[in-house]
Amino acid sequence: MHFQNLRCLPVFPKTLFVLVLTIMTAVHSDATLSAAQATKRAETFKLANGMEAVVIPDHRAPVVTHMVWYRTGASDEPPGVSGIAHFLEHLMFKATESIPSGEFSKRVARMGGQDNAFTSQDVTAYFQRIAKDRLPVVMKMEAERMTKLKLEEKEILTERNVILEERRTRTENNPTALLGEQMNAALYLSHPYGTPVIGWMHEMETLSQADAVAFYKRFYAPNNALLVVSGDVTVEEVQALAEATYGKIPTNPNVKPYVRPKEPPQRAPRRLVFKDERAGKPILQRYYLAPSYSTAKPGEAEALDLLMKAVAYGSTSRFNRELVIKQKIASSAGGWFSGSGRDYGKIAVYGVPAEGVTLEQFEAAIDKVLGEVIANGITAQELARAKKVYIADYIYESDSQSTLARRYGYGLMVGQTIEQIEAWPEALSRVTLEDVKAVALKYLDLRASVTGYLVPEKPKAKADASEGLKKAPRSGAGGG
Repeated sequence: MHFQNLRCLPVFPKTLFVLVLTIMTAVHSDATLSAAQATKRAETFKLANGMEAVVIPDHRAPVVTHMVWYRTGASDEPPGVSGIAHFLEHLMFKATESIPSGEFSKRVARMGGQDNAFTSQDVTAYFQRIAKDRLPVVMKMEAERMTKLKLEEKEILTERNVILEERRTRTENNPTALLGEQMNAALYLSHPYGTPVIGWMHEMETLSQADAVAFYKRFYAPNNALLVVSGDVTVEEVQALAEATYGKIPTNPNVKPYVRPKEPPQRAPRRLVFKDERAGKPILQRYYLAPSYSTAKPGEAEALDLLMKAVAYGSTSRFNRELVIKQKIASSAGGWFSGSGRDYGKIAVYGVPAEGVTLEQFEAAIDKVLGEVIANGITAQELARAKKVYIADYIYESDSQSTLARRYGYGLMVGQTIEQIEAWPEALSRVTLEDVKAVALKYLDLRASVTGYLVPEKPKAKADASEGLKKAPRSGAGGG
């Protein structure tokens, strides 16, 4: 994400606020579902140059969220230039033909607004939250940097140092992040989801002006973009402004759908052990390959969401009840289903064993819980509670215009339709106990998994010193 001079990568695990959890416990499931089944909110149009647009009116305050989404992310990078999608996100805040380098965010701030950006495996998005009367200005600015960015050599070198430092800070110095990165690389045998969004360090170090220009010219165009505006606007107002700004940009005939490789059949479980002296406690993680909302059969993704909510999320989850409270074999245990990808989804479980419990013992306990779920499914009470959590969360998030813009934008970018996005609560409500049991049996398959151990290692310096005490001192070995 872009926070003026500080940028970071997005994190997409599903997170619920305490307020949501409080609300949902007091709401009957039928009433909650009824509230979630609102009438159609989004309206659409398409410009002559191929740019698509979605408008979500919300007239409670004279404020709008303006987003431009590009149908490209880290998984569309050519081999050998990992990180170029995220790098270009940074460079988009440099100079254009009429906006000096670094001035874009300053202008938005002077207008009383906020701006940001993020890169994922599938998309890159730029957005501003601004007063309605300033919408024409930010649309003009965003339209200019779509095709008139100045990618100067000096800016390339300076910003490359920024992303290298970002990787050092967020990944190289974080053992848990390094474990997850290695596990992703092992999970995907062929698909580029195995390459980190920020890129591999050795490839980031050689990213060049030519790499940035090539990626920019290939993917940044109106016919590869989606405009989303939510807030105090009508579709007629947005269309008029879009025609006057984005509509003037010609179609790029070089934009073509990027065909990504598919995963081969997953025939054997994979395992890895990562030892690091900076690790505070041992950690177990496991990833299972799964479909996403865009690729799953009808009802499967919803069932996976509910499965993992019941089994692994929060204090009422089966993991917490069995492993933390009852058996006291773990200090924490959890998991989630991530279904937002264009091509694949992922099931994850994790935990920290209690003091005196080995990772092997903890893994066996997790496998026992998962085995019971595969064999018997979850209970009606667990399913009802999981549905309440998700539907209450959907209602709460629908109160935010920026969240609505993200919901529609991301869903459309990865292959969903507006009808699917808006019908999600209803689809969730139709999931049965049999559906949940079926996806547990189908996708909690060790043959399509990677299990990782993070093992704290004794600091090398201390280890060397203690070994030296056991040996006779060497003459001249000195050192102050």
